[in-house]
Amino acid sequence: MSEHKATLKWERGGAEFSYQKYPRDHIWSFDGGHTMTATAAPAYLGNPANVDPEEAFVASLSSCHLLTFLAIACKQKFVLDSYEDQAIGHMEKNAEGKLAITRVELRPK
Repeated sequence: MSEHKATLKWERGGAEFSYQKYPRDHIWSFDGGHTMTATAAPAYLGNPANVDPEEAFVASLSSCHLLTFLAIACKQKFVLDSYEDQAIGHMEKNAEGKLAITRVELRPK
């Protein structure tokens, strides 16, 4: 099997540590040196210019589906020129009444 690692770094940077004011932006670092700024969802006071964990989760599922589909198509000798998926993650209360992404709709075309 394989391992997949990510490093996360956050700093308060002198901001007041209260719910309304602490910074949500943080850095994700991946193998190969790629980094990106992530944040909370806008509903939780995050910066809408950055990716949030919920979006990243939905995108990762969509990406896995794409890569599996491409591998199967290629092995079956189908030729594809493009692929688009407008995936949607639904954050709802789960059976325990806690907010969670309870389902993700993949809508490839």
